[in-house]
Amino acid sequence: MNAIPPPPKSPPLPQPPSSRTIPSLEELIKKKKEEEAANSKPKFLSKQERAALALERRSQKVKLEREKQENGKKLFQEFLAHTTEAMEGVIPTGPRTRGPPTGPSSMRNKRPGRTRPDMPPPPPPPPKELPKGEPRTMEQEEAKALKDKYLGLEQPKKKKRKINDKKFNFDWDVQDDTSTDINPLYANRHDAQFYGRGKLAGFDDVDLHKNRTAYVAELVKDGQDQERTRRLMELEQRRAAKVDWQDRPWFEKPLDQMKERDWRIFKEDFSIVTKGGGIPNPIRNWKESNLPKTIMELIAKVGYKEPSPIQRAAIPIGLALRDIIGIAETGSGKTAAFVLPMLSYIMEMPPLDDFNKTNGPYAIALVPTRELAQQIELEANKFAKPVGFKCVSIVGGHTIEEQAYNLREGAEIVIATPGRLIDCLERRVLVLNQCAYVVLDEADRMIDLGFEEAVQGILEALPVQNQKPDTEDAENPVKMSKWIGGKERYRQTVMFSATMPNSLERLARKYLRRPAIVTIGNAGQAVDTVEQRVEFVPEDKKKKRLEEMLNSNEFAAPIIIFVNIKRNCDGLAKVLSNLGWRAVTLHGGKSQDQREAALSQLRAGNADILVATDLAGRGIDVSDVSLVVNYNMAKNIEDYTHRIGRTGRAGKSGVAITLLTNDDQDTFFDLRLMLSKSSISKVPDELRNHEAARTRPGSRPAQKKAAEDTQWTPAIVQNLD
Repeated sequence: MNAIPPPPKSPPLPQPPSSRTIPSLEELIKKKKEEEAANSKPKFLSKQERAALALERRSQKVKLEREKQENGKKLFQEFLAHTTEAMEGVIPTGPRTRGPPTGPSSMRNKRPGRTRPDMPPPPPPPPKELPKGEPRTMEQEEAKALKDKYLGLEQPKKKKRKINDKKFNFDWDVQDDTSTDINPLYANRHDAQFYGRGKLAGFDDVDLHKNRTAYVAELVKDGQDQERTRRLMELEQRRAAKVDWQDRPWFEKPLDQMKERDWRIFKEDFSIVTKGGGIPNPIRNWKESNLPKTIMELIAKVGYKEPSPIQRAAIPIGLALRDIIGIAETGSGKTAAFVLPMLSYIMEMPPLDDFNKTNGPYAIALVPTRELAQQIELEANKFAKPVGFKCVSIVGGHTIEEQAYNLREGAEIVIATPGRLIDCLERRVLVLNQCAYVVLDEADRMIDLGFEEAVQGILEALPVQNQKPDTEDAENPVKMSKWIGGKERYRQTVMFSATMPNSLERLARKYLRRPAIVTIGNAGQAVDTVEQRVEFVPEDKKKKRLEEMLNSNEFAAPIIIFVNIKRNCDGLAKVLSNLGWRAVTLHGGKSQDQREAALSQLRAGNADILVATDLAGRGIDVSDVSLVVNYNMAKNIEDYTHRIGRTGRAGKSGVAITLLTNDDQDTFFDLRLMLSKSSISKVPDELRNHEAARTRPGSRPAQKKAAEDTQWTPAIVQNLD
């Protein structure tokens, strides 16, 4: 038996080459990461490549838009063809008509067995035509409108109104008035009444009364219609006797015709603001001040024509025996505002004699500097000496023995600096047993100079039995004018200053009783008569700039120049003397005699320029100062305000020039605000754009604060995590 041969072996399958082996998963992942890394890197293309890409994108966009338009046209054509085919033969050619009805179904021969023929339908009713001119009913109008709409009849178009059509004019023409007034008094029509200041466009109608009076006089002259003329004369006399004060301004009204609104307008005109209860109205002129006749004669003799705003408001309050806090600009006449009520107060006190002259003065005035004390003494003696009162100043620079000699016969008024007055009280040179009138002038400056403790010691040394009660009785002038025990009067305390810091408010709350607060203008702001100029000048070029200002012939003597250091004061005065100017100095290193001599030379015209420190910034009154130069900027804005207040006094104009450097950045912000509040001053661009002038010193800028907050945010987030 033959064996079956084995099947032939199939040839082996071809093996793929080694280059086409399937890559592993790690290789795929690695390859993908490399591609992603390559794609993530920025590709820098040339200008030609970017233009080619932009052109390709634009061509693709245009191609897509064209395809959309062609597809839309194709779909619309298909829709139109389909609609035409579906509606072919269906569109009606006219309204559908129906034949007349054959009758109701009950009348038709439908029942079986009925042989009666159908009843013919009734004929249609003939159309009812209305005669012309006969009105139609509402139903007929609606039917006609439906018929016209169905048949497509054209409706008559409405007439469009033209723009130039005339409208009804409501204006009244004088020629249209056909009425006549028989009484000639009505020939002059009555004008509109304007209340308050009583002026029309700034002018009074003064011709109306003259014309009416001339007309009545003409009637009397003609002698026609005697009875009618007599009545007109009586009417005119009654009208002249009864003046309508309501339309007059406050300066034309008598005092008894002044209303509340008039007083409000009066205060606005003089920038007077008062706070407190029971405050009397200001005075409009010296005649209405109610001052004693002797003082009124002295005011006319001295030459005070019109009272200043602080005098208008403070004098009636002082005469009402009220405590006062007066805030006014420098050079506004504060000295006379408290000297005149003080003299009126002392006139009612018993005269000094051998029994009471050793009990001290009736009034004291505390001031921060010697020069201010001597200036107040000079002003007070203009009124005190003629009425027999003695005024003595107690300041440093003179021996206490000399001042004790001046007080040996007693004095009604004592003007002193706090330090020297404390020395006199401690050495028993002076007592205050009968002092009843206290004035604190430039009180804020006394606090700044460190005299707060001395001022409190002097006020504590005053008698307490005549102190006012801290009740509403302190606002009642009748009760405060009564004598305590028949021999003493209530103490009156007056405080004047140009600014009102917090330390001064604490002092006022402790020693003043229900004071009346009077503010003239804006507290701490210079008067509008001073033009403030600011210049940025390097320190080494200040002398040259000062020489240019003095040689410009724009400013006349006297001139005051302020510096911050004593030795700079003497050095600058020496430089000015070498240039041919007569310069004197005033600072704390000078003796009292030298100070008085310097001021005397400047006032007498023997000196042209005064070079001084802040010692001359308060209370120094030199007439006709045309220029104040801040050779060194003041350390704070309050001292700057008092410095420039040496010019522009008593209503006159003046100029204040300040030379700034980058070392004065602490005052840039306040200086910019003060210049912006002045109506005649301009803020220079260099100061306005300076970084230090944008924020107040000590405040953190908003950008710096935001940067600091951003800097600490990650740390805070990390701590929270």
